[in-house]
Amino acid sequence: AGRVAVSMFGNTTACVERCTALLRARGYEVVAFHANGTGGRTMEALIAEGRFDAVLDVTTTELADELCGGICSAGPDRLLAAGRTGIPQVVVPGCLDMVNFGAPDTVPAAFRHRQLYGWAPDVTLMRTNAAENETLGRQLAQKVAQSKGAVTVVLPLAGLSQIDAAGGVFYQPGVDHVLFDALRTHLPDAVTLVESAAHVNDPAFAEALVASLLALIQSKN
Repeated sequence: AGRVAVSMFGNTTACVERCTALLRARGYEVVAFHANGTGGRTMEALIAEGRFDAVLDVTTTELADELCGGICSAGPDRLLAAGRTGIPQVVVPGCLDMVNFGAPDTVPAAFRHRQLYGWAPDVTLMRTNAAENETLGRQLAQKVAQSKGAVTVVLPLAGLSQIDAAGGVFYQPGVDHVLFDALRTHLPDAVTLVESAAHVNDPAFAEALVASLLALIQSKN
């Protein structure tokens, strides 16, 4: 059926595992890339080489690290390769609630007052704020707007990551809605916008992503 590239993070693992199972059941080969900077760069390079037939970009968190100077930036060209090659892509603002830093003492002084969470001894996450989310929504929209192929953006309205869920340490629906509003405002009409009431890791969200991707692939064929 074809090869699909998928971006993942610990905070979106449940979503990616469900999407992978659904796609494999349809005969697709699924290759996952960890959105840790190196993974995003590798995925973009392989897409540019024509190795994939479609992209399910669940975890675009590297944009937040590029914006804020985190350790998982994949550079300014992240999210452009699929659009340049014209292959179908479904894009999610997954994990845009967080920026990655190393051990606590490596967090830049300018961010020490922000909401920080120790994910692991060598991983400190910073919650993105409203201003950053407005910028990230605009940037994501501008990147996919350049696409030569079909793009669908899917919003998980109940939360962007495992810890951005009701009761979670990064759960801030108001901040997420700044991101969603920026995407609604800046996405061009040529890009399909799907809004799901689900959380990114809900099975229903994975099913919506795969349905969106299969629809794009079928319309291309």
